Amino acid sequence: MKRTASSSTTALAPIVDHQTLTEYIQSRFDEFSRSQKDVAQYIVDHLDEVAFQTAEELARRANTSSSTVVRFSQALGFHGFPDLQDAARDEYRRRVEARVGVAGGTGEAEPLFGLDQSPGEASIAADHLAVEETARRVSRSVLDAAVEEIGKADRVIIVAADQVAYFGTYFRHLLMLLGIPTDIVASHAQEGRARLARLDENAVLIGITAGRAHPLVVRSLQLARHRRATTIAITDATLSEAAKLAQHSLFYSSNSPSFVRSHVALLSLLQAMAQGIYANDGARADRIRAYRLK
Repeated sequence: MKRTASSSTTALAPIVDHQTLTEYIQSRFDEFSRSQKDVAQYIVDHLDEVAFQTAEELARRANTSSSTVVRFSQALGFHGFPDLQDAARDEYRRRVEARVGVAGGTGEAEPLFGLDQSPGEASIAADHLAVEETARRVSRSVLDAAVEEIGKADRVIIVAADQVAYFGTYFRHLLMLLGIPTDIVASHAQEGRARLARLDENAVLIGITAGRAHPLVVRSLQLARHRRATTIAITDATLSEAAKLAQHSLFYSSNSPSFVRSHVALLSLLQAMAQGIYANDGARADRIRAYRLK
């Protein structure tokens, strides 16, 4: 049903008077359809990109259609995507101003590259910002808790499919170096189901996602909760279903101007967790010091 001007103004009031755009989206997240949730997740975690992208670009990155982006904007009370983008730009500008204020007049760091960045330089600069954003948003208490749970687990099962399957395999390699029995599940194959069947209260299940949580990760987390295993989600979407299911949730930024998501911050986070486990266990550190990778 088409909105009237008065209803649109009413819907916008909470954003203008009380909440930022991302806070408003988070408060209404459960009301959205599945495709609208994809748009919502992308906006919340990639506000700097949304502020300057077209509806078509946003739709492509959120794996949906431009018409869904427009309908989502209207569902929030905006007349269309340009009005939503104005709200995104306003929040982004306030964030930048807040960061400058925190700096206390020390001056901004010299940019990595000039204004005439090549596509390759723009990608490197975006990776740098993704790692910085991840560092700002990671919770020390959650990171420490995840490290402790993995370090004392009898068995770790990593579930990572599609574009993050490689990183799940790499994290398994790091944990195996530390002497932690670890399995990887990357598909619905019989072998993967057999590994998930070993879940119990002494195991830790780690789900790694990029964008919309893969059904395999969601079902594995649900099974792990039923088996009373410890659950950890590593995701680039704050509103991810995986994050809601896990006991511990760690966010990484995947912002990138490229045609694919950036995984630099994900790799940094995985290595940080492995380093934390290594540092916490003196006996384990002594055991692998002789062949530590450089």
